[in-house]
Amino acid sequence: MSDYLIRAEKVSRTFGKGAAEVHALVDVDVEVHPGELTVVRGPSGSGKTTLLNILGGLDRPTSGRVLLGDGRVLSELKENDVLAVRREMVGHIFQSFGLVPVLSAAENVEVALRLKNTPVAERAERVARALDQVSLGKHGTQRPYELSGGQQQRVGIARALVGDPQILIADEPTGQLDSDTAATIMDLLSELTHQRGIAAVVSTHDPILMERADRLIELHDGHVVNGALAASPA
Repeated sequence: MSDYLIRAEKVSRTFGKGAAEVHALVDVDVEVHPGELTVVRGPSGSGKTTLLNILGGLDRPTSGRVLLGDGRVLSELKENDVLAVRREMVGHIFQSFGLVPVLSAAENVEVALRLKNTPVAERAERVARALDQVSLGKHGTQRPYELSGGQQQRVGIARALVGDPQILIADEPTGQLDSDTAATIMDLLSELTHQRGIAAVVSTHDPILMERADRLIELHDGHVVNGALAASPA
């Protein structure tokens, strides 16, 4: 077993062909470690979303490979095996929250457990615990339109956490929030990462939010220009 959970080795991702060819990532080397909040920054079009999609198993590199800490090569697994990795190891948090409008907060969180065929009694217990962890224990019956943007994103975080993932992938999770709420959400992600020993990879362009990072990865035109350790985890 390695000390990393995911490692990208010389990963490149190209879209299109000929004159329309776009090099979204070029020879990227990145490691994601447990207990660390890794922030990926860079201007629009720098490759942030592409990198997160590849690390989270939503896309495959054109060249290079993505390794899991247990020795498996994620980028070479069959699609069913990749789906299993996403279901068992990875929790995704989305900028647009990604909640189902007709479902309550608790039902939105429960979806991940239904997909895993978790027994009903266990589902109820885990959903309640996940909502408590994001300070929404009293809001489980409310639907998304009854919640603020920050509360909706907390539901999204609870949904990502309820399956006990080893890795959280969050693409601009604070992009639709005001600065104070965004800082609160990043503080929550940092706290959960350190308390639970999971790895979180978060993309953002907000310099204030980068202060929460344990490791900062900077992308420019698909290249990693900085991947230094930002600070020791608290």
